[in-house]
Amino acid sequence: MNLLRLPFLVKLTLVIISIIGIGYLLALGQSILAPFFLAFLMAMLFLPAATFMEKRLRFSRSVSTITSVLIMLMILTGMVYFFGSQLSDFSKDIPHLRVQFTSVFNDLQHWVSKTFHVKIDEQLTYLDQGLSKLLSSSGVILGFTFGLFSTGLGFIVFFILFFIFILNYRRVLNNFIVTVFSEKHKASVQEVVLEVRIMTKKYIVGLCLQVLIVSVLTSIVLTVLGVKYAILLGVLTGLLNVIPYLGICIALLISCFIAFATATPSTCIYVLIGYIGVHIIDGNIILPFVVGSKVKINALFSFIGIIIGEHLWGIAGMFLCIPAIAIIKIIFERVEGLQPWGKLLGEEGKPDQKKKSYKLSKSITLKEMD
Repeated sequence: MNLLRLPFLVKLTLVIISIIGIGYLLALGQSILAPFFLAFLMAMLFLPAATFMEKRLRFSRSVSTITSVLIMLMILTGMVYFFGSQLSDFSKDIPHLRVQFTSVFNDLQHWVSKTFHVKIDEQLTYLDQGLSKLLSSSGVILGFTFGLFSTGLGFIVFFILFFIFILNYRRVLNNFIVTVFSEKHKASVQEVVLEVRIMTKKYIVGLCLQVLIVSVLTSIVLTVLGVKYAILLGVLTGLLNVIPYLGICIALLISCFIAFATATPSTCIYVLIGYIGVHIIDGNIILPFVVGSKVKINALFSFIGIIIGEHLWGIAGMFLCIPAIAIIKIIFERVEGLQPWGKLLGEEGKPDQKKKSYKLSKSITLKEMD
């Protein structure tokens, strides 16, 4: 059988048209695809628990699915209660923060004028007024947080429904993916699907552990430095850290802003040093030993993915784009003919580089994951 060989320009045109078409469909189906993809990630996270309940506890598929949904709703309810109570306390302190920030900022203005003999009062007045309005507008802060976590009623309803369907009909979906290809490719497709599912599950679990560890480390650092709302800022840092490079910078700006308003200007420097330390630990220990190196995405495509995700799905897209690119990278590396694209998305590999390992005790050794 002779294969049709197309000229390079024709292939390039078809690829560009396909990318534009897929992007248009993703933007058009934002209200459906965003909760669907998030439900898929959560289903991968709860898949081991559901399998355990079915095999060990002899639960039926529907009972294990309902139990998983209840556990997930309990976790989400706890998160909503935590952020709600923290934001409620924060909103009550906004008038005090505004007064304190204005006082500190005025002292800084006088110090700069006295030290450098430069009249900057008129220029800094606009900045002072703008920051005062920002602190006095609790609706802006609450509205940003509301949009950040995509807590719309429709989003939650679709997310829960998709989560139930994906977890309950996972075998049907798996069989469809396998049987849609020809018989001679069935074994290799089954192997690829199994590897992608295992790697995706490991990645999602590792990502959740990374968020937890970064949240705890940041909360400890901010508590030691005496920054108010240390736990809230720590959890927010852990969640924003899912967005590589950009997320930790946004969290640092927010923490420095709160530290400047509630403590002294010098505290901001210590907060900066603390965040740099957490970022170093995250990049050299948490990421390779908890998440794994095979799903690590290089900075270029992480940044491109964040921009495209925000353009297509808003703030939710910024969070979901990184797991999406990681899953695409996993698939590309296991499909013949697409391996170069998978290598393009990942970091530059060193063939002779050995895996890192740290011996914590005689019986406990921490090894770098694949």
